[in-house]
Amino acid sequence: MLAASALVSSSPSRIFSRNLVHKLSSFNLSRALSPSASRFSIRSMADSAFKKVQIQRDDTTFDAYLVGKEDAPGIVVLQEWWGVDFEIKNHAVKISQLGSGFRALIPDLYRGKVGLDVAEAQHLMDSLDWPGAVRDIHASVNWLKANGSKKAGVTGFCMGGALAIASSVLVPDVDAVVAFYGVPSPELADSASAKAPVQAHFGELDNFVGFSDVTAAKALEEKLKASGTPYEVHIYPGNAHAFMNRSPEGIKRRKSMGLPDEDEAAVQLAWSRFQSWMTRFLSS
Repeated sequence: MLAASALVSSSPSRIFSRNLVHKLSSFNLSRALSPSASRFSIRSMADSAFKKVQIQRDDTTFDAYLVGKEDAPGIVVLQEWWGVDFEIKNHAVKISQLGSGFRALIPDLYRGKVGLDVAEAQHLMDSLDWPGAVRDIHASVNWLKANGSKKAGVTGFCMGGALAIASSVLVPDVDAVVAFYGVPSPELADSASAKAPVQAHFGELDNFVGFSDVTAAKALEEKLKASGTPYEVHIYPGNAHAFMNRSPEGIKRRKSMGLPDEDEAAVQLAWSRFQSWMTRFLSS
C-alpha cells in the first residue's frame, strides 16, 4: 500500500512547471513552438520492438509498452514531460540491451497523449495527477514482478526522474532507482525517506532552479545521506538539462531549446553507471 503522502494534492506539477517554464523562457522557446500543430497527438506505438500490455490499478486500466527478455530483471522507464515519445522509447530499447539485458516497461502516464511542443508538454504535465502517476508506477512494478521479473527498478528522465525518486519513497516494492535530472518536491515525496537505493545524474550547466540544477542535486545528496539507503549522485561537467537525449530528433529539439551541448563520453559514462547500479541491486 502506498504511503499516505502519495495522496496529497498534485501541487508538485505546478511547482515543476513554474520553475521549468520560467527557466526555459530564457532559451527563446518560441522557436520550438508550432502554431499550426494540433493541440495533442495521439501516439501510435508502431515500433515492432515493443509489446503493448494493459495494466490494472485501482478502478482504471492504462497502456504500457514492453521490450526485453521475459525473465530479465524489470525496469519501469518514466517519460519526460513530452509523453511517451521517440526519446523515451529509445531509452527503453537501450536499457533492454545493457549487459545481460533488462525488461523495460514504459507506463503511459498521459494516457496516449504526446506534447508536440513546449506549450502542449506544459499543459499535459500541469494536468498530470502526480499521486496517480505514483500509483501507475506501483502497478507497473507489480506487473513486472508478476510476469517474470524477480526484481524491478524504476528509472526516469526530467519529470520522470522526479517521479522515479518519489517511487523510492512511496512504492515499497521498488528494488532500485536511477533518476536523471529531476527531484520531486517535498509535497510529493521527501527524499530523506527514500527506502530503495537511488542513483541520480545531473548536468553541471542545468539551470532549472530547485528541480535539476546543481543546488538541487546537492540538496538531494544530503537528503539521501540522511535516508540511510545506498545512493550515488553524479554531476557531469559541461552538460545541461536532458543531456542523455542523443537521437537525431532529440539533439535537434535540444538545440531549438538553447541546449547545444553534446558530450557522448558523459552519456556513455552515465549508461555505464546505470548498468552497474541496476545490475548490483536487481540481480537475483
